[in-house]
Amino acid sequence: MSAEIRWGIVGPGRIAESVLPDFAHVPHARPVAVASRSQERADAFAARHGLERAHGSYDAILADPDVDVLYVATPHPQHHALALAALRAGKALLVEKAFTATTAGAAEVVDLARATGVFTMEAMWTRFQPAVVALRELVADGAIGEVRSVQADLGVSREYDPADRLFALELGGGALLDLGVYVVSFAQMLLGTPQRVVATGSLFPTGVDAEAGILLGYDDGRAATLLTSLRNALPGQARVFGTAGWIDVLPRFHHPDTIVLHRAGAEPETITRPQTGAGYAHELIEVTECLRAGRRESTVMPLADTLAVQDVLGRAAEQLGVRHAEAVVL
Repeated sequence: MSAEIRWGIVGPGRIAESVLPDFAHVPHARPVAVASRSQERADAFAARHGLERAHGSYDAILADPDVDVLYVATPHPQHHALALAALRAGKALLVEKAFTATTAGAAEVVDLARATGVFTMEAMWTRFQPAVVALRELVADGAIGEVRSVQADLGVSREYDPADRLFALELGGGALLDLGVYVVSFAQMLLGTPQRVVATGSLFPTGVDAEAGILLGYDDGRAATLLTSLRNALPGQARVFGTAGWIDVLPRFHHPDTIVLHRAGAEPETITRPQTGAGYAHELIEVTECLRAGRRESTVMPLADTLAVQDVLGRAAEQLGVRHAEAVVL
């Protein structure tokens, strides 16, 4: 891999617009190309962000020899086919969360990534936020004893609109894949993979989930209680409970800058670790450094964790009666 890592953007939508400016904070990385199924959209995105090349098809960026890694920011059901094609083309991947629309789709991508040895990571920016890194260090140091449970919520109030992607089943709409992925990934990061998943909630008329309460159960008695919603706003807070104290992650926990450590018998300790840029720089730095070092996976966001999270989301969706499917996009 060259000393400079050259990035291509697949899907010039809202999230890609937010991520691109953070490349200014990433050493040895340069976005060079964008791909859309609309040449017009690709051209406009490239002009806005100073990219050298704008491709009017996904195939074209897969064939671009001057792109080392692709950031995939299309709707969830399109990730699966794009990732498989990219891996076959030897392109490293940063795939937006949720990683895929289905558990089987995620397993297929992970299997091919491991078989080809091509670097692949889910874009779970939360794990790379400096405040979350500080939280993990405190937990590892035993600051709150053994972690026994996690609470987290993330929800927004969105007016039901069947024409909006968030409410379209074929585009991977619903609370689980957009917002639930954060609460599940946060719990999995701290507790590991659960033995039991119990979900309750409601659906919109299009068949996507409007809200969900999820209980993760572990054989040793540990648990996570998680809430997600498109029906009503939730504070976006998280709490990690241990045998010797707890840590509050102040809203919004998925990109926080402040945590509060409560140790038994001590005054609360506030720890602030601001993010760089809009907060996306940290995951971009991770991918760039992994590629420069020749690593195949991130140790912070390993593929095994992505699979575990996707499995929980899939089990919750099944219990709610939501039937997601992967799309054929190429």
